[in-house]
Amino acid sequence: MTTHVVSDTAALTGRSLRHITRSPDTIITTAVTPVAIMLLFVFVLGGAIDTGAGTGTAAYVSYLLPGILLITVASGVAYTSVRLFNDLQGGIVERFQSMPISRSSVLWSHVLTSLVANLTALAIVVVFAVLMGFRSGANILEWLTVTAILTLFTLALTWLAVIAGLSASTVDGAGAFAYPLIFLPFVSSAFVPTESMPGPVRAFADNQPVTSIVNAVRDLLTGQPVAGDLWVALAWCAGILVASYTAAVMIYRRRFS
Repeated sequence: MTTHVVSDTAALTGRSLRHITRSPDTIITTAVTPVAIMLLFVFVLGGAIDTGAGTGTAAYVSYLLPGILLITVASGVAYTSVRLFNDLQGGIVERFQSMPISRSSVLWSHVLTSLVANLTALAIVVVFAVLMGFRSGANILEWLTVTAILTLFTLALTWLAVIAGLSASTVDGAGAFAYPLIFLPFVSSAFVPTESMPGPVRAFADNQPVTSIVNAVRDLLTGQPVAGDLWVALAWCAGILVASYTAAVMIYRRRFS
């Protein structure tokens, strides 16, 4: 049974990945917006922002990059929701349901495709950050930990995208769920320290998931000791992943029971 699920998921994931390779503008578009935001903040606004992390372009790029990476993922998962919605509207999912394949492979193929596409977009953003002066003091273990956090974060948001794709009534609605996710890093420690924010805004920023994830990734990338933010970040990612996965599976089963 396990082999059956794996082989079906692999086949359907290959189908989704072929669609992306035939239209690579999806990955490019996912990376363009975060890179544009990074260019804007570094070269237009960066000189007026005091992060306490040093002066100069390279210092602010290093400060900014973790938040930009999260925006990249939030932008990318919208395409997962749209792809799933289009499959549902096109009747391909119903056709899969009539075939002797694993039911869960339909969702997992979209999730794994999202993971590959978003990790590729993240790599593109990191390359641009290096060109802008980003340098990391992280060792191999710290880089692996960053990769693990971003992978977990991507999976968590992707399952939220699955919920949107299954529940939306229009293609615009399927992609619109990502807008609040893209906005969250702007009310966090991604661009400026939360200490500079007014009281209520700071309270929200300090206690929302993006801030702990950004702080953990930033400390890891700069080779600094990671405080409790790492465990808080992992807890947030794991909690969102479990909740969104459970809800997505329930909606899927209810729709195709």
